[in-house]
Amino acid sequence: MDEVLDDGPFFHGTKAELQVGDHLTAGFRSNYRPDVVMNHIYFTALRDGAGLAAELASGEGAPRVYVVEPTGTFENDPNVTDRKFPGNPTRSYRSRDPLLIVGEVTDWARQTPEALRTWRERLAAIRLDERAEIIN
Repeated sequence: MDEVLDDGPFFHGTKAELQVGDHLTAGFRSNYRPDVVMNHIYFTALRDGAGLAAELASGEGAPRVYVVEPTGTFENDPNVTDRKFPGNPTRSYRSRDPLLIVGEVTDWARQTPEALRTWRERLAAIRLDERAEIIN
């Protein structure tokens, strides 16, 4: 890949408790379509976007936002780029290669309970809509 998509820094939101030096990898179930095992690991250059992903992630742990570095090539996330938002205003990316955790941030904007309820309702509707697909 010759074109630099984004210089970062990059972030990944999850409920997993991880350490600096750990790697995030593909091969886990989607937070948005649990019947789909993902071929990519997703990340963003927007700290608060990763925070939203962390709050919506599956699992029982506390939402966390990690600073990550891609270890290989990455591409625009086709699930949001151009399909839903022209260009890539969400600065969302995906890679088949692992992401290296280089830190954690705690000063990301938290969603209100009402906003989280709205997001969860939207996700539930997507799960029920068989036309809604994840480009994997």
